[in-house]
Formats: sequence, C-alpha cells, structure tokens
Amino acid sequence: MNVPSGDSVFGARIPRLYETHLVPLIFEPYAVDLAERLASRSVTSMLEIAAGTGVVTRRLAAVLGDDVSIVATDLNQVMLDEAAAIGTTRPVEWQQADAMRLPFADEAFDAVVCQFGVMFFPDRPKAFAEARRVLRPGGVFLFNVWDRIEENEFADTVTTAVGSLFPTDPPRFLARTPHGYHDRLTIEREVLTGFGASPRIETVAKRSRAAFARIPAVGYCEGTPLRKEIEARDASRLAEATDVAAEAVAQRFGRGAIEGKIQAHIVTVES
Repeated sequence: MNVPSGDSVFGARIPRLYETHLVPLIFEPYAVDLAERLASRSVTSMLEIAAGTGVVTRRLAAVLGDDVSIVATDLNQVMLDEAAAIGTTRPVEWQQADAMRLPFADEAFDAVVCQFGVMFFPDRPKAFAEARRVLRPGGVFLFNVWDRIEENEFADTVTTAVGSLFPTDPPRFLARTPHGYHDRLTIEREVLTGFGASPRIETVAKRSRAAFARIPAVGYCEGTPLRKEIEARDASRLAEATDVAAEAVAQRFGRGAIEGKIQAHIVTVES
C-alpha cells in the first residue's frame, strides 16, 4: 500500500501541538459530521479506530446516550494519553490497538468509526476486514479520508512552502499519506475487497479557520510526522520551515484571521 511505517508514528512531541493547532483547524468540523451521522442510528456499543487525541471520541460521548459503550483505540499510546488527559463528558475505555489486528471478539460492536486514520493503514483491505469481523450484523462502518491536497488549501500551501527549502528532496508527508488516499474508485475497490460490501461515499467541503497564519504552519510542520521529515533533512531548520510556511499562508490568506477550504470523503458501509 506504499505507506512508509514512519508515517503512522506520532512521537511524544506531537500530540499537544496536534491537539491545540490541528484539531480546531481541520478535525473538529468533520468530528461533528461523523458524530451527527452516528447519532441518528440505534447503537449500543461502538469502537473507534485511530482515535488520535480524541476529538471524535469527545463528540460521540456528548451526543450518544449514556447507555452506549464507547471503546476508543489508537496505534500510538502517546496520542491516547493526550486524549485521556483531556477527558470526556462520561466514561470511555481507552485502549492501544492496531487496526490490522483488533483485540476484540467477533461481532462485538454495532458501529466502527474512524476519522482520518484509514490513510495510515499499511494494508487497508485487511483493516476493513477486521472492522467487518468485529461488527454485528446490521452494524455500520463509518470513516472519512481527506480529498486530494489541492482541495485542502492550508495543507497544500504549507507543503509547497516547506518543499522550497529542500528542492532536491521536498518533504511530501502531507501529500503522500494524509491526502494520498483520495481516489474514490480505489476506496470503493478496497472496501469491497476487505469488508465485502460496497460503500456509499459523499464528498463534503468545509471551511477551516484560524486566528492567524502561524497556527496552520505550526500545526502541520511541528504537530504531524512532517516534522520528522524536516528534521531528517536538517534538524536545525525546523523553525525556519515553520516560519517559511507561516509566511506563505499569510501571503495567500492574509495576516489577520484566515480561512481556507478543506474537503473530505465520508464513507459509510453497512454490515
């Protein structure tokens, strides 16, 4: 599937920046979307895969009934630690887990949810098969993935700006992985292969907003594995890369409060 193993590792320096900068910038709007879609269904137990710092988990805990059990998992324990430290409005079970080998019994959940995690899976059909295995008949698998990077303006701007510092070997993490799984026909084929059912796919555009240009620059350059790519080329240039990205965002979107387009595919599969 051509996903470098390092792309799915979020180191100890990343979770806080990810939560404070990227969650409100790009993840919160789609967390609301997923939670609203699930709230309209009859669910007694649900599993979240790739929960990150818990933005979807918090929303689900707020909108689902108190009788709905929620298990939130992630490959990276440091991300779950950040999520647990922030907390939820009611009890949630946090558990480290690999989407390729879910540590749960067959037919254990009514719903499986994954926000912007599928792109990181090294074997997506295998992960889809695992989601199907733990779902009860009549359950739902609901996930979202980012559309191509050109449809996500802040990410595109930061990628181009950082690439200008390393012209012979530009860091491509954002385009390669978070925005690398956007082809609808590929998604349909891999869901059918792994899950055994055809998905419904809806493309949803939203607006991303920040108080100033440095927020997306810091979020992407220092709060994602793009940081590792920059540091691998020259660890002394991380601050410079962030500065260059911030200036590029400011030039394109303004020096006060800014907003840009974000776009994602919402995928629904019935078991």
